[in-house]
Amino acid sequence: MNHNITLEAEITPGMPVQQVIELARLAEDVGFDRLGISDVVFWHDCFMLLGLVAQSTTRIELGPMVTNPYSRHPAVLAGIAATLHDVSNGRAFMGIGVGAGLEAVGETYPRPVAHARDAVTVMRALLRGETVNYQGETITVNDSRLQHVDPLNSAHVPMSIGTRSPQMMRLAGEIADIALVGGRYLSPSLAANYRTFIAEGAQRIGRDVASVEVAPRVTLCVSSDGDLARRSVKRYVAHYIALIRPAELNERMGLDADWYARVDAALARSTGWYFDHDRYDDPEIFSLIADELVTSFAIVGTPDECKDLARGILDLGFNSISMNLSFPVGNGMYQGLRDTLEGFGTVIDAVRSGN
Repeated sequence: MNHNITLEAEITPGMPVQQVIELARLAEDVGFDRLGISDVVFWHDCFMLLGLVAQSTTRIELGPMVTNPYSRHPAVLAGIAATLHDVSNGRAFMGIGVGAGLEAVGETYPRPVAHARDAVTVMRALLRGETVNYQGETITVNDSRLQHVDPLNSAHVPMSIGTRSPQMMRLAGEIADIALVGGRYLSPSLAANYRTFIAEGAQRIGRDVASVEVAPRVTLCVSSDGDLARRSVKRYVAHYIALIRPAELNERMGLDADWYARVDAALARSTGWYFDHDRYDDPEIFSLIADELVTSFAIVGTPDECKDLARGILDLGFNSISMNLSFPVGNGMYQGLRDTLEGFGTVIDAVRSGN
């Protein structure tokens, strides 16, 4: 078994708090190495949940997946990271990106690369126990330090940057410990592009690119009924294919402007977040999104099918996968996520070993 492979799960907290805690324990029990909780405005607070999860788990690493430098000042995030690292006995990580859903509170995500750079710089310095005077392009800290924090402990909180953009991938190569890359779709050429962007960032500062863990972001949905699992994530796939429109996939599958217009219209008729249990998916999504498209964007199907898809990602040269958990429709979000975790748990050792 390859113990150098890191498997990360992300839970979107669309359920009561106790159920999030139970799912986190299950993620640890079935063998995941890291657990992120989505940070989405108007949903349960991810950091309060992470503190509760820390007290109910013993091994799995914990952090936001991902937070942002807009809704909380990085000095506040540094204090949160130090607290989570303490309460979890050294298992915290800090995931940061542009953010999600902030349009509803009037946020326009200005200068995302500069914000992320300033945020990580400030957080690292504060977590090292330094008194910080920092005048960045977007963030200011005046002659301040974290109080009652042991820098020998908190200085080791890993920084993770999640992104689809080449500019942010280069930044991750420069300053992050972990780069969470991509918009669910993955191919050999895209994987090579991602590594190139990250290497370019590392080269800016003479850093060994091997020191950056690179984990492609995918969706995971597992069921004994593979067709149900694939149908359950078609809204996810429609969302991401409309967002990134990969040229190589368009050419291979003959996806033209008229097809994309129909996908856009079907998404416009749909309601709710694509990961929400009580969302409405326009029926045309299910005829537009073929199963071949689904398996290009997700680890989805029966446990054995998911094992093969996960191994296919690792065979592209990755040692990590970051999986946003999705649920087979029909039995509610909590039970569906349990099904996904339990199903993948039956093959997780085989994913690591390659058998």
